[in-house]
Amino acid sequence: MKEFVVYTALRLVLFVASLLIVIGVWALVAGTDSVHSIWSVVLAFMLSGVASYFLLNRQREAFAQRVEGRARRATAAFDQRRGGEDSE
Repeated sequence: MKEFVVYTALRLVLFVASLLIVIGVWALVAGTDSVHSIWSVVLAFMLSGVASYFLLNRQREAFAQRVEGRARRATAAFDQRRGGEDSE
């Protein structure tokens, strides 16, 4: 659970930072009156998505290992219960 919270929090921080950068650059280039919020959000999503692929690799791997471990334990428990039923 901790890995999920850390990864999600970092993704949110990365998105907010990307949004602020996009709005700031757009305002500098085109003026403050011409900043479009929808396009700023779309660009920030794209930018933060690409950035998170490279910057948050370690956190994503930790989260994936945690999920894989849980799945392995659940499969083992299921197989054990199924084996118990088969022997009866």
